[in-house]
Amino acid sequence: MWVEPTLSAARLHVTGPSAVTIGSFDGVHRGHQALIGGMVAAAEARSLAPVVVTFDPLPKQFFRGGEPLLLCDVEERLARIEALGVAGAVVLRFDAALASLPAADFVTRLVETLRLRLLWAGPDFAVGRGREGDLAFLRRAGLELGFDLRVAPPFLWHGVVVRSTRIREALRRGELKLANDLLGRPYALRGVVVRGLQRGRQLGFPTANIVPPPERLVPALGVYLCRAWVGGRIYPALTNVGRRPTFDHGGVTVEAHLLDFEGDLYGRQLALSFLHYLREERRFASAEALAAQIRADVEQARQLLLRDGPR
Repeated sequence: MWVEPTLSAARLHVTGPSAVTIGSFDGVHRGHQALIGGMVAAAEARSLAPVVVTFDPLPKQFFRGGEPLLLCDVEERLARIEALGVAGAVVLRFDAALASLPAADFVTRLVETLRLRLLWAGPDFAVGRGREGDLAFLRRAGLELGFDLRVAPPFLWHGVVVRSTRIREALRRGELKLANDLLGRPYALRGVVVRGLQRGRQLGFPTANIVPPPERLVPALGVYLCRAWVGGRIYPALTNVGRRPTFDHGGVTVEAHLLDFEGDLYGRQLALSFLHYLREERRFASAEALAAQIRADVEQARQLLLRDGPR
C-alpha cells in the first residue's frame, strides 16, 4: 500500500500496465466490494495489475469541514481493500491543490504513473476540479490516452442501492441490522481503553471505555450486543453507547462490559463489532434498578449468543 501526496511514478514502482478504480470507499461496503471485485476480475482477464486509488481525507470531508463522519478509518479501509485481491492501493492526500486539479491533468497523471489501461467506474463517477471529468469526458480521454472505460451498474442489495450515506443514516437511527446487511459485516469501532467514572464497577458490571476518534460515526444511543477483540482474543460484550442519564447525562461514551472476562484493560486496544441492537438508553429511578436491567440485558445477550451460535 502507498500513501502519496501526489501521483509519483518513482514512489509507486509500477512495472506493468494497470486497471484502476477510484473512490472514497468509506466502509468498503457490499457495493464497493462488488465494484472492486469486478475490476480485479477484469484486470486478471487482461493481465493488468488491479489498483485502487482512494483519498484521505475524503473529498466530502474536505469540502464540508469534517462531515461526513467515517464508517472506518483509513487503515481499516486499506486492509479491507487489500483483502479483495488488489495489487496495491494509492492514498492521495485530498487538499486544495488536488481539489483544483483539472480533470485532464489528473487523468494524464494516472496514465503516466500507473500505466492506466482500464478505468473501472461507478455510474455517477467523475474526477477533477468541480467534478468536470464526467463519464463522457473520460470516454474521450480514453480514446486519446489509450485506456478503456467500463461503467459498473449500481449495486442493489434486496432492492436497495448500497451507499455509504444510507449506512450512516441506518446507524444513526439504530437500524443496526440494515446497516450490517449493507456493509456485509458488523459495524465496528475501536479505541484505547481509558479510565472512566467506575460506575459500571460500582454496579457489579465493570466496563471498558473507549473514545473513538472524533471523525468516526458512533451508532445511535442504546445498548448493544457486541463482539469484543482484545489481545488476539474474542469476548461477547454488552455495550452501552450513551450519556448515562441515570447518573450525570454527560457526553456520549462507549462502554463495553466483556462477558466472562477478568483483568485490567486500561491502555489496551479494544475493537467492538456491533451484532445486535438490544434497547434504547433510558433513565432509571435508582442504581439498583439500572443494575437489575443490566442483568436482564446480559441474559438477553447470552440467549442471542446461543441462538446465533459461533460467528
